Amino acid sequence: MRPTVAPFPAARLRRTRKSDALRALTRENRISCEDLIWPMFVCDGQNERQTVGSMPGVERKSIDLIVEAAREARDLGIPAICLFPYTDASLKTETCEEAWNPDNLSNRAISAIKSAVPEVAIMTDIALDPYNANGHDGIVRNGEIVNDETVDALVKMALAQAEVGADILGPSDMMDGRIGAMRTALEAEGHSNVAILSYTAKYASAFYGPFRDAVGASGALKGDKKTYQMDPANSNEALRLVERDLMEGADMVMVKPGMPYLDICRRVKDSFGVPTYAYQVSGEYAMIKAAAQNGWIDGEKVMLESLMAFRRAGCDGVLTYFAPEVARALNG
Repeated sequence: MRPTVAPFPAARLRRTRKSDALRALTRENRISCEDLIWPMFVCDGQNERQTVGSMPGVERKSIDLIVEAAREARDLGIPAICLFPYTDASLKTETCEEAWNPDNLSNRAISAIKSAVPEVAIMTDIALDPYNANGHDGIVRNGEIVNDETVDALVKMALAQAEVGADILGPSDMMDGRIGAMRTALEAEGHSNVAILSYTAKYASAFYGPFRDAVGASGALKGDKKTYQMDPANSNEALRLVERDLMEGADMVMVKPGMPYLDICRRVKDSFGVPTYAYQVSGEYAMIKAAAQNGWIDGEKVMLESLMAFRRAGCDGVLTYFAPEVARALNG
């Protein structure tokens, strides 16, 4: 419905912008710590920190330090974290069996966090790229990323994560039919309360580069991911994917990347009205950080403005590497 506006000077739209108090009273959207999911990178070792050069301020941390970071998330009011493993190259194979090893790095981290900080929700990543000698999200056969064999592997990965206490599974692989296969397996194995936040509209984006550095997939990747991730030119396709994933049993859906795809976020929310998330990906984070470090922008203000853009576009929450900085800013 189009709003009705009286003619000037009866309507002076600047009246409600006059002061902090009036702006607060008429503000349409707000950012909260409860809107945040904090992505973290876990590595082997003890008291181990590894700088990610292309992501200023982000580190890979060993499990003991990841547990401390989960405690920090709790204390800051951040309700959920998302884990990504930095897998040793010796464990990467073309069949990716380390992905569903119950004692792999990611699963050990889930178990440790659940024991120490059970009130923080743990989201996981379900894709084969951290374990794949070819660097792809799926199994490669004769140069093709094969769908159905990959889905079978992803189901085993999902069950292994559910067994050690994951609260939210995040399938980021973009294979066809994987949500339905995971949901069926989870129900059959007694994990009916494990939620699925599907990377439903994940685009074949150039904004992922720093993330691939962080998980050690950059050097391994052969070719590109355009046969399974979405074409950045497409919008209607995203709605078909959302509808499919919801029908297959996804509880929540995600658009990735974030700010370059705010139009997709809005279309998804308006079309389906389901819990909708965006991932403010590594390239988005790195651009803001680099510009701030060069003194070209006010880093904190741009960080908060970028988060507000997601809320305005209809997102219920955001995965962002800024999560602890945002929470500290909001908490004063």
